[in-house]
Amino acid sequence: MTHFAGRAGKILFLSLLTALALAATAMAADIATGAGCTTGSSLRLRSEPSTTSSVVTTLDKSVAVAILDGSVDGWYRVAYNGSTGYVSADYLIVDQDNIFTTYGRINSSGVNVRSGASTDSSVLATIAEDAVVTVNGLVNGWYDVTCEYGTEGFIRSDYVDLTESASSNGDIADAAKAYLGTRYVYGGASPSGFDCSGFTMYVYSKFGYSLPHSATSQWQSGLGTRVYSISELQPGDLVFFNDPARNAGKACSHAGIYIGNGQHIHASSSRSGGVIISDLTSGYYNDYFVGGIHV
Repeated sequence: MTHFAGRAGKILFLSLLTALALAATAMAADIATGAGCTTGSSLRLRSEPSTTSSVVTTLDKSVAVAILDGSVDGWYRVAYNGSTGYVSADYLIVDQDNIFTTYGRINSSGVNVRSGASTDSSVLATIAEDAVVTVNGLVNGWYDVTCEYGTEGFIRSDYVDLTESASSNGDIADAAKAYLGTRYVYGGASPSGFDCSGFTMYVYSKFGYSLPHSATSQWQSGLGTRVYSISELQPGDLVFFNDPARNAGKACSHAGIYIGNGQHIHASSSRSGGVIISDLTSGYYNDYFVGGIHV
């Protein structure tokens, strides 16, 4: 009897260790345990579960987020659009059946789409980083997805960033290039003429984003995730600059869209201006770079 109890105790102890290891792995890999929908506009995603902790970014109303952990009373640790942090439980509705529809962006290269929610399931397709999929629900930490060409299967949730838009940032950069050479018009926000924030506002509106018509207001809008290093920018990111001689006391004096390879496209008021492409890695725009926004 004593021997049996000792053996049972060892089995229980090993089971607990296994459970803890699996939980730690899930936390480390940011595998979703559930999904939720935000109920508040400009909901603050915080770095820690406290109203005094720093704000990572803000979330719009009625967006689907991945729930990573719900063990802290009054808070959920969530992931959305590449950002991870805590939101108040008062402003999040937990999806009880894990059936929902949103978009997701693949965050790693060569990700497998499988026939079932397991690494033992067969591979149906392999998709590239930054590809966008439709997310139909969550099954045991895996998203049920539909890919661009109709393949439906499962991708482990830590390889997918939930997002609101069906477009990728690369699409935004490509769309911006279509307006190269358009003349500069102060206050302009159409293909007949753009100013800097009118240009970014117009291009982003094509992808369902509503931006204010001012560089400072766009920078302070709470959209997406802020990036402060040029090396971290991705094609399609908004970029912002602040020349003290031109800012009229505001946070930013100019805005554009990053297109990759250290360059951005923007509506310039210079003598040779209009919508042009300029280097970010040296000179004027490097000196006055404030940061970028990744959506």
